Amino acid sequence: MKAETRHSLQPRHVQFDFSETPLYWLRDDAFSTHMINGIHLLLPEGELWFCRVYNKALPLVTDDDLRADVQGFIRQEAIHSRAHSKAQDYLREHGLSFDEYHQRVAWLFQSLLGEHPLGLKSLDRKEWRKQWLVLRVGIIAAIEHFTGVLGQWAMDNTSWEENGDPAMVDLFKWHLAEEVEHRTVAFDLFEHLCQTQLGFYISRQALMALVFPLFLYFIAEGGRTLYRQDPSPKVKRFGRMSMFNIFRELERVGKDTGNVPTFSFLVRATFRWLAPDFHPVHEGDTQQALDYLARSPAANHVS
Repeated sequence: MKAETRHSLQPRHVQFDFSETPLYWLRDDAFSTHMINGIHLLLPEGELWFCRVYNKALPLVTDDDLRADVQGFIRQEAIHSRAHSKAQDYLREHGLSFDEYHQRVAWLFQSLLGEHPLGLKSLDRKEWRKQWLVLRVGIIAAIEHFTGVLGQWAMDNTSWEENGDPAMVDLFKWHLAEEVEHRTVAFDLFEHLCQTQLGFYISRQALMALVFPLFLYFIAEGGRTLYRQDPSPKVKRFGRMSMFNIFRELERVGKDTGNVPTFSFLVRATFRWLAPDFHPVHEGDTQQALDYLARSPAANHVS
């Protein structure tokens, strides 16, 4: 992390109670509720994968400050995974199921991106293991670009507090505030492990070309999984939409309600990544995130 913004990343042991959280935790907005709730289906497995990859990468880190940041990142991500797993229970209590979607997510992180390259044990060779590890670190850096910019979007957002269930709003804002807090770690680790700046620039662009469509697919499919099970025929129709139409609706709803980031917001964030001098330190306001964490009910829970 850049010296001027670096501080110690600490895990926050949070507690959430969703017993009073309604199915539509964003009032009168089923589209945004299910789209955002789809994140609960994706993150537990993904964030545990982050932790596994980073634990493998730690012995390669030669900078003490960066090593401390990576360790703090791992601890925070492990707690994020547990919190969203609890939110999956909330979805099940409302009669929603997602086993098929979860199987796809598990295949992505456990098989395709697991210890055996592309899920093929025949490719697991000693001379390729470091390259496969660095490649996965780069994938995490690309993913964390989106979690960081979405984190700053959430810090600037006011509609959730106005329209949302307090417990669910706090889960997302606590999590996203920590994404802003640690937004530089993944990028800095990938840069640290790359041998040349040219190789770093080229590889991060190539990886974003892979990550962006996958990110869009899993976000859309998580939402569609929940739309298809909604009791309202009007909401069910979102589950039959193509990805193009889902993101067109995201653009419309985001502009009309402020409850979700627009598709154009995601596209603009992706273009910023392309700049040779890009660094995620410029993508968020750490103090704003820390200010939220200082007032988050869950982050300040006393057992």
